[in-house]
Amino acid sequence: MYIPALAPRRLTGATALACAAALTPAVALAAATSPAATAKVGAPRCQTSGLVVWMNTPGIGTAGSVFYTLKFTNLSGRACTLDGHPGVTAVSLSGHRVGSPAAWSPPAARPVTLANGATAYALLQYSSVVTSNSGPRPCDPVMAAGLRVYPPGRATSRIVPIPLKACSSSVTYLRVRPVQRDRPPW
Repeated sequence: MYIPALAPRRLTGATALACAAALTPAVALAAATSPAATAKVGAPRCQTSGLVVWMNTPGIGTAGSVFYTLKFTNLSGRACTLDGHPGVTAVSLSGHRVGSPAAWSPPAARPVTLANGATAYALLQYSSVVTSNSGPRPCDPVMAAGLRVYPPGRATSRIVPIPLKACSSSVTYLRVRPVQRDRPPW
């Protein structure tokens, strides 16, 4: 049986096609994970497990309110994005919710991309007038052991320990602004 020898030009072309076919998936994967491709898609949403949630204490007092700065520090090892209002509720020592969750205050939310080690901020307003039962409706105050904080868009939370008076009724005594890149002025 005679097997014709392939011409060198044909052999080179066939080899080039085979190599290109083999490398196409690798090139596509590299392009999808390159920094340029990641920038187009944006950093993924921050996972609660990669964030440290903490707060400045003592807060800054004004007439009838105390303002605290909630801080979200990214320790995930990669950039991630927060977008929206955090969820905040007071909790008992056993971790059960006390009263109503914080109401959301303006301004409108904007995405904040955090590099690893960077921190974003959300301003929390606590009404000392309402918790002292001086507000328009009874508060039925009790001592809370801390705040349960849900990063924007997340169903898992972190507990920030801080003893404070909390309304056990459905009265709103907490308000929170969306996460922002810049630290509040205090």
